[in-house]
Amino acid sequence: MANVVHMLISHQLIYVLLLFSLAHTENVVVFRPSYLTATRPVVSALLLGNTSDISLSVRTVSPSNTTGSIGLPSCVSEVTQWILTVEQVGKTAVRVHLRLDKSLRLCTANDTDTDCCPDPLCVLETLQVSACAGGTPQASLLIQAKIYALLVPANAASDNKTTIPNQVYQPLGSCPCDLTFGACDVRCCCDEDCSTEDLKLFVSHCLPGPFGGQVSPPPDYVCSVQSSENSPDWFPFLCVHSPPKNNPYLGLFYQGAIIKSTPGPTFQGPVLSAPVPVDVYIEGSPILTLNDQYLTIAQKVLGQCANNAPVAFLKNFNVECVTPLRTCPARSPLPVDLMIKVKDGQGGDVTVEEMDEVATDLSQFISSTDGAASSGEGLICENVTIALDYTFYWKGNYITNITLTRTVGTITLIGSVPLTTRYSAAFLNGEFMGETNSGNPGYQVGRPVIAGNEDTLDNNASSIQRTSINLWKPVSDGLCVTYEKKPVLFGENSTSGCLLPISQENLTECDLLRETVNSLQAALTSAIYVARSGNPDPLSVTDWVHISFVTVNLSTTMENTTSSCYGIPSHQHIHVWTLITSMVEGIPQREIRAVQISYSMSTWALDCGGGDVSPCVDPVETQLFPITSSVTFTDIPVNTGPPKTRFQINFTEYDCSRNDVCWPELAFPMTKYYTGEPYSQSLAKGLILVFFFITASILGTPWRQIRQAWNISTL
Repeated sequence: MANVVHMLISHQLIYVLLLFSLAHTENVVVFRPSYLTATRPVVSALLLGNTSDISLSVRTVSPSNTTGSIGLPSCVSEVTQWILTVEQVGKTAVRVHLRLDKSLRLCTANDTDTDCCPDPLCVLETLQVSACAGGTPQASLLIQAKIYALLVPANAASDNKTTIPNQVYQPLGSCPCDLTFGACDVRCCCDEDCSTEDLKLFVSHCLPGPFGGQVSPPPDYVCSVQSSENSPDWFPFLCVHSPPKNNPYLGLFYQGAIIKSTPGPTFQGPVLSAPVPVDVYIEGSPILTLNDQYLTIAQKVLGQCANNAPVAFLKNFNVECVTPLRTCPARSPLPVDLMIKVKDGQGGDVTVEEMDEVATDLSQFISSTDGAASSGEGLICENVTIALDYTFYWKGNYITNITLTRTVGTITLIGSVPLTTRYSAAFLNGEFMGETNSGNPGYQVGRPVIAGNEDTLDNNASSIQRTSINLWKPVSDGLCVTYEKKPVLFGENSTSGCLLPISQENLTECDLLRETVNSLQAALTSAIYVARSGNPDPLSVTDWVHISFVTVNLSTTMENTTSSCYGIPSHQHIHVWTLITSMVEGIPQREIRAVQISYSMSTWALDCGGGDVSPCVDPVETQLFPITSSVTFTDIPVNTGPPKTRFQINFTEYDCSRNDVCWPELAFPMTKYYTGEPYSQSLAKGLILVFFFITASILGTPWRQIRQAWNISTL
């Protein structure tokens, strides 16, 4: 018996495997899913398999009265009220779409149009979609369509809207859910605009409660509700007399008029008014021309170049915009007349002084020489504007002078040239450039840490030229060759780095490798000072702190091998100590008290494990080694009071700041912590109270009873 069972199982398994192999050999097609129920006029399914020679047909089918089955698929297509379309979504997948070619509007009584639904149940039929190859059905899809008619207003659509000009207090409306004028609101059974056919669609789903026009019965506490059978004995004294019109929905419904809406676009750009003239300039305010227009220069906005961006007062910028140059420009990128008049902020005006310079070396402006040539045949473009550098001189809240350096060049075009145009604006206060501060006066979290180097002026006076402390900012492939720098932001700890390709040949010259890495790390921070506060004075040395550098001794003899180097300064760490010095309007003002830059040494050796031995065999094959930098901010705790005594440390139960019950506060009015009045007066009043308490105790009844008991015990 067991052998027979094993034979049957093996035969079934072989049969399944044969079917699976046959399906893969013939690459059959199937519908996924093979059965759908459609409640909308659009339905779709996927046809999977080899669909290159497959044709589709659709027909209406019905189950047999005797067997109840649909029947075999047929490749003969019939005329139906559905439109069949296909969409190729892959090599072995086709999306099949069926769309109902019929209006779902419910027919009215006097409707002569046949393209409507006579009954609320508009479509009730079964469709069969067959996938055929050479006239033979390969797969079929059954769709059971059951679609109801759409609710369309009985009247023609209008743009009338109900407005609420004034509030009118009145009792509960007869149909509060009637919100649309001249149209039937869904589930609002009291809406007079709804026809009988409309109500049949949602008659069992009407909006309940007062807002649906169905006023709820009065509550039980109303005197007119309770009957004599179930009323408690206290009900006549505590029930509420309230008329039916006095309900909590008074004032929620209004009476309004009907107005005609004005058609217009859904999204419409606002009309910008002319800029309001200002008396003086403040930091960030736009600079205005004499005709109250913005002074605009090309700038970067959201990473893209904007040709007409307003210039902000005391906001320096230096941007580069790359544009393809195919033909000679008819004029310079900006207006021809650059010598315009600008308001100075004091009621007067300043004229822009323009100076032209001719650039002979165009290598920094043309990144590719494929389409440009210095000589030879080609289209010659003369006096092309390649740089506009503005310098604004300011004092206080006004502008004293404006100079513009316009750089032009001659370009010979052969095809298309990517032209890099530079635009800059610098604000100078006397001899110093106006810089954006990082706080006033304390540093703000997230603003750059201000660093500086000492600079000697013409009058032998020294000043601090601003710069920044930087970290690595890897871009593209993350290599140190293509690196960028990002400034250190106050209060934000950060770690970043880049990758340096090293070969076996580089590891044979360890001294040169250490000097190379050390020079890369030193290039991040070229400053020797850091500003204490966020708005330092460049002429006051007391506003700056020396940066402490932990020197790296590269001359120390180290034990190196042929494939490794010791003492590589691969990590640079910047440690910043900050301190809260004051409070301004409840905001703590933080200052930098010390900055230390140190290096961590590491050993670099080639890793030939994991089957990759090419770096150890080929002397020029490279491996990537990380060079990192980090910054850490440490807050110096503020000493808020004198140190604790040994008594406060050991006997914490008497410490009022650490316990709910404070025994020393029992005599609070006589201690130094009481500040309601002078200490001498509180002490005198306290002693008087103690005197009265002792006198009342001696002369009072308790003392007399104690004295009598003492005399009786003595006798």
